[in-house]
Amino acid sequence: MKKRPDLYFESAMTAPVAGLDEAGCGPWAGVLVAAAVILPNVIPDFIEDVNDSKKLTRVKREDLFDRIITNSHISVGVGIVSVAELDELLLRGALPLAFRRAVETLNQTPASLLIDGIRNPKLSYPTHMIKQGDQLSLSIATASIIAKVTRDRLMDKLHDEYPAYGWGQNAGYGTKMHRDALDRLGVTPHHRKSYAPIKQYILRKILYSLS
Repeated sequence: MKKRPDLYFESAMTAPVAGLDEAGCGPWAGVLVAAAVILPNVIPDFIEDVNDSKKLTRVKREDLFDRIITNSHISVGVGIVSVAELDELLLRGALPLAFRRAVETLNQTPASLLIDGIRNPKLSYPTHMIKQGDQLSLSIATASIIAKVTRDRLMDKLHDEYPAYGWGQNAGYGTKMHRDALDRLGVTPHHRKSYAPIKQYILRKILYSLS
């Protein structure tokens, strides 16, 4: 049986420790979401089910999300970067902004941060970056659930508006259904125009109009 996330890294940092993760770096459409979570000293029993959000079913993620955000002992912050901001700042600028916003919306001030990944966003807290941290740190894994479910629910709303792109299923990634819809219907205001695949679709449309 594979090891689940635990509090090993948290125990080495100055408390309170916020774990941070993001959802939405790779998709062609939709906002970028980051989440920050500070777990209490006494961990609720249901947190034992927490794991890297990618390893959980959608039903399980949704259940854990609702339990986490309704538990008054768990501090949760969410940071959202719009498509317009992402196109202006590019990912290298948008990701630190999302993390900073997530920390700023916590109802408790952290003393230190654990962040999934290898690129330090350089926030004004002692920070430890952990590659595949959502599989190792319990607070990062909890944040991964918050970020993933928050973004999925936002993409579900966009799916209702633009059903042809399949965002309720592909979350904005470049699946065949998404690509086919781009070919037929073009780029929407929710597409990331700074991303190379979307740039190509825009250029193709311009060239076609000139032919």
